[in-house]
Amino acid sequence: MLPTVRRITKCLVWLAPFAALYRPAFADDIPEGLRQSLGTLLPGVQTESVRETPMKGLYEIVMGAQVFYMSADGQYLIQGNLVDVATRTNLTDASRNTARRAAVEGVAEERMVVFSPDEVKHSVTVFTDIDCGYCRKLHSEMDAYNEKGIEVRYLFYPRSGTATPSYDKAVSVWCADDRKQALTDAKGGKEVPAKKCDNPVAEHMALGEAMGVTGTPALVLEDGELVPGYIPPDRLAAFLDAKRDARKTAAK
Repeated sequence: MLPTVRRITKCLVWLAPFAALYRPAFADDIPEGLRQSLGTLLPGVQTESVRETPMKGLYEIVMGAQVFYMSADGQYLIQGNLVDVATRTNLTDASRNTARRAAVEGVAEERMVVFSPDEVKHSVTVFTDIDCGYCRKLHSEMDAYNEKGIEVRYLFYPRSGTATPSYDKAVSVWCADDRKQALTDAKGGKEVPAKKCDNPVAEHMALGEAMGVTGTPALVLEDGELVPGYIPPDRLAAFLDAKRDARKTAAK
């Protein structure tokens, strides 16, 4: 199996816990060759979106938060960016953002650890690792983010993987009586009592992998854009305000 195909297949395995969120959306005019290739390459997987791109004969396939392309005859698979040269617009980025936004919206806030201000102006979903230095720096400034009207919704992403101390800490935080305080304590270097219970940590990790998260913190913005790394409160607030204003302008 080719490396690209292996990566896509692995991604879909990670997405398995979220299969119920996705629904097939095959249009009646999808070429039979493409249908057959998808059935062979990705048997039993629900494809939420298949549509022809502005480039005739090339189809966009959206699975979870992943976007790739196939030829109409199903013979060629492409991973990469589709760019409109005339407008210099990255069409793939728009599709990825839409897919990421939908995937995040499919996670109930009850399955996150949320720090909200009294008045929410912006909401940012953050993949976090308790033992990550910049994740700790971000969390140490939570009051400043909240004062700017930024709601921070945490998903766990222990970079060391499962069956590791970082993973166990995330589970213990989730199982604590007061998750927010436990997370604050853990990020402050305090020991959190070890606990086990039904938890979404593995699901959060699977979602992060599917979205292409490679480090922490990783921020998913309101429009689905994925931004890696720590951003100070003032700069993040200005960035989010500018994006909001641009959306309003574009909608007029």
